[in-house]
Amino acid sequence: MDNYDDLLTTLLQEEAELQFSVFTNETAYRVGNSIIEKAMRENKSIVVDIRKNNELLFYSRLDGTSSNNDEWVTWKNNVVHHFGHSSYYMHVFLKSTGSTVEASGLNPNDFKAEGGAFPLFLKDEGLVGTISVSGLPGNEDHNMVTSVLKDILLGN
Repeated sequence: MDNYDDLLTTLLQEEAELQFSVFTNETAYRVGNSIIEKAMRENKSIVVDIRKNNELLFYSRLDGTSSNNDEWVTWKNNVVHHFGHSSYYMHVFLKSTGSTVEASGLNPNDFKAEGGAFPLFLKDEGLVGTISVSGLPGNEDHNMVTSVLKDILLGN
């Protein structure tokens, strides 16, 4: 990645565009199932975790994943809630500045800036939760979430 600015701009644009007007338990089910179905079509092993207001609304773990993936979800979710951006945005941002979560004053045992946790934004309300995937390289975890959200929210 030579040009971080372009990628950071794209990631911020995703956060601005991929917001919900309403997000119910049924929405979580539809989003979570869509992510799982995409992973199964692509023969990918992932964990999907969707939380709103600290409540678990959807969780599924495909074969080939473990409790280690659950830990990664927690660490990446912590990044989203602390910084208010996707964990992949923070990964790229910190890399672009030569910084780390530790340099930001955070415990690296609790915060991992790797792709896969996407902020659940409600229009006119802001950050209310996370939609997270673990099991693939960080950029692929991120893209697994955002590609499904683009289909659902933007009709792509």
